[in-house]
Amino acid sequence: MRWIGWIFWGTLAALLVALLHYNLPRREIVRITGVEIKLERIDPDSVFWAASEGGAATGPVERDVRFIDTVRADGGVMVFRNEDTGGGWPPYFKFDSANLQAEARNLVSTAADPRWVAMRYYGWRIPLLSVYPNALSVRPVDGPDVRLIPWFNIVVLTLLVAVIWAVGVRLRRWSRVHVSPWLDRGDRRVAEWSDAIRRRRGR
Repeated sequence: MRWIGWIFWGTLAALLVALLHYNLPRREIVRITGVEIKLERIDPDSVFWAASEGGAATGPVERDVRFIDTVRADGGVMVFRNEDTGGGWPPYFKFDSANLQAEARNLVSTAADPRWVAMRYYGWRIPLLSVYPNALSVRPVDGPDVRLIPWFNIVVLTLLVAVIWAVGVRLRRWSRVHVSPWLDRGDRRVAEWSDAIRRRRGR
């Protein structure tokens, strides 16, 4: 019966890691090659796009979305959407997507004369599903090899680990008193059923 607990906690841990990886901000050192506004057909129930301001919709809607095209030092490309998060999730309270688009346009450069920037963003890039990470801010850096320490993520993860540890200690105490005896009884019953089946087969 204990394998049920391992499956439950493993699934929960995987979901937590995916949630953190998607929502925590990351930074990419890139060169901006262009900015544009494209008309996108978006499902209003999609979690990979900002909530529409047009109210509740019954089906996919079309709206303009700002995009920032970039290139990494290794030549790989990365496309960011630039949408306001407002007061929704994740709670970055981003209301300045127009200003960010203007900043990105001002930082456009070429391969012959590159201007490297640190793009702060959250989300994933999934080409098959047309999913783009959302840009949060941009600032110039000295070069593609600059080292940036993610202080925000360090603080958040430290606090999260402390909370999980505190909750885990209390859950283990509760489990020893209430859950473990129940699992032990279940293990004994399974063993008794297995013995009974073997005895019947022996007859």
